[in-house]
Amino acid sequence: MSSSTLARPLAEPASRLRVIDCDVHPVPRDRDEIGRYLPRAWQEHWQVYGHRLRQPFLDSMPYPKAAPALSRRDAWPPAGGPPGSDLDFLRTQHLDPHGLEYGLLFPLRPRGIDERNLGFGNAMCQAMNDWQVDCWTSREPRLKAAINVLTDDPAGAVAEIRRCAGNRDFRAVQMATRTNEPLGRRRYWPIFEAAAQHDLPLGLHNNGMPGHAVTGGGAPSYYFEEHQAVAMTMAAMVSSLVLEGVFERFPELRVVVIEGGFGWVPSLTWRLDRHWEVLRSEVPHLKHPPSFYIKRNIWFTTQPVEEPENPGDLRHLLDWIGWDRLLFSSDYPHWDSDDPRFAFKITMSEAERRMLFAENARAVFRLG
Repeated sequence: MSSSTLARPLAEPASRLRVIDCDVHPVPRDRDEIGRYLPRAWQEHWQVYGHRLRQPFLDSMPYPKAAPALSRRDAWPPAGGPPGSDLDFLRTQHLDPHGLEYGLLFPLRPRGIDERNLGFGNAMCQAMNDWQVDCWTSREPRLKAAINVLTDDPAGAVAEIRRCAGNRDFRAVQMATRTNEPLGRRRYWPIFEAAAQHDLPLGLHNNGMPGHAVTGGGAPSYYFEEHQAVAMTMAAMVSSLVLEGVFERFPELRVVVIEGGFGWVPSLTWRLDRHWEVLRSEVPHLKHPPSFYIKRNIWFTTQPVEEPENPGDLRHLLDWIGWDRLLFSSDYPHWDSDDPRFAFKITMSEAERRMLFAENARAVFRLG
């Protein structure tokens, strides 16, 4: 076995790593913590009517998760509140021991980005954005936020991007990835244009409840099945963005695919390129093969990391995708979160380690 396939010692101290974590999930302590950022009329609306999502449940995901609050058992703050709700505990458990330079916040709840009531959805996105600044980024300079926008209201989303973009605590735009129409459709282009104009990448985290099953064949029987099917939805999203011509129209737009895995990227790219060779007359707006846009405009976070039995296979996968295309993410505090010391059991050169753990994210998110 070559040295490139040998596992790194697991005892390597975290202090040797320079780490930027591209997926940290903050959670409100309770409803009131977010409610105070809503106008009174929308506070009352939330209290009386709750969320209106395109699914049969009001305040839960379609499938029960494998652990309480979808989180690690040790992530419950000693002072109370759900995992991800206590800044001091986040520092103690995650930021400090792992030597994080930055953590990118991508809140998942309460919902706002896929709310059916557009007025309430825009108000909730504004509240979530103000909450991120007041309770997180203004108190901890290592944390940076994503601008949450209501995906089904491009005009409202553009207004919210413009409202927040002047605050350098915001380094990305978060919108739903599972949408009513494929994400590359032109109805969403004003959001892409605004993000590009403000030099903000799209942070496209697995998210969204459009009323469609996560798979193409209907609702899965098990959470296990639903969880692994996320990669399929992200592959479909990437295909839509590329084939609809988003990156031809907005060549400067940066897209980060978050928590969708990356093992599927080579096969998708190969298949798209082969189809483009014979079907390119249908998409004359594409001036290049699909692989060109994927390699130029899209980055992928590492969690959940594919873990083949032969570490060399993971090495080949990373080599093919490109070390400049991958950003470390932990998915803290979720049950399957990754520790940066142990996530990659392969030998890396120092240049590769710097790119994967920090430098790629620094460039994509324009961090200091």
